[in-house]
Amino acid sequence: MSGPMVEPQTRPGEGMADAAFASMEPRVEFGLYRRLLGATLRSMMQYRVSFAMQLVSASLITFVEFAALVLVLQRFDGVGGWSIGEVAILYGLVAASFKLVETVASGFDPHDFGDNVRLGRFDQVLLRPAGLFTQVLASKFDLHRIGQVAEGLAILAIGMALSGVDWTPAKLAYLPVVFIGQMAFFFGLYLIGSTVTFWTVDAIEAMNMLTYGGQEMMSYPMHIYQPWLRRTFTYIVPAIFLNYYPALYLLDRTDPLGMPVWSPFAAPVVGLAVLALAMRFWRFGLRHYQSTGS
Repeated sequence: MSGPMVEPQTRPGEGMADAAFASMEPRVEFGLYRRLLGATLRSMMQYRVSFAMQLVSASLITFVEFAALVLVLQRFDGVGGWSIGEVAILYGLVAASFKLVETVASGFDPHDFGDNVRLGRFDQVLLRPAGLFTQVLASKFDLHRIGQVAEGLAILAIGMALSGVDWTPAKLAYLPVVFIGQMAFFFGLYLIGSTVTFWTVDAIEAMNMLTYGGQEMMSYPMHIYQPWLRRTFTYIVPAIFLNYYPALYLLDRTDPLGMPVWSPFAAPVVGLAVLALAMRFWRFGLRHYQSTGS
């Protein structure tokens, strides 16, 4: 005679993640995203004075940082043989791309996402009958950073005017491709950082070194750094291909580091490759996610 049936034991969150996995694929459902984003923006506009103050303060940060950089460069007549205008190209391009990622992908900011996981709010997202990736992406939209994006583009335009870039159709076509590659790169780092918080929040500061620290490094000519640091941001985190080498191409500068001739054109490949790896890691993290139980 068969014994009593026993329910299989599962760890908290495993059944939840497996049952909802069909909605966890890293893709954006644009209809749902538009509706969720509209709700988020309407809630932001309920406090218009607060939003305006955030917009102004965020814009002032970028302006003050770049003004301080200009004062330093004027004192030393550039950096590493690069003029103020040439450094402005590096600074403006990476500032605009990174701030745009911060604007549209704040839901995946490792700090905020880690708090949601730790406090059990991520479990609520898992239970909703909608695409998980889209829900997280639309959960936060830092519209006040749009002023920083505009300032980054303005700094880029000023740098190009000061540097006298010799524009060709190929350069005009390649510039937005570089911008997209940088956005894919920074979004991939955000996604990796968020996934790590499924297991620990202690690694968030290390991820900040790659995101915010990477943005800061990419704002200057890479040849000014120590060899070990250049190797780190070439072979481990390939940020050197995303800003420095495209700038060499735009400015018709020779490569002082002796990298392959295709290096100035690797930005979109590198950016999209980092994003693709980050999405695979995201799916791996979801497969092994366990609820906090809170």
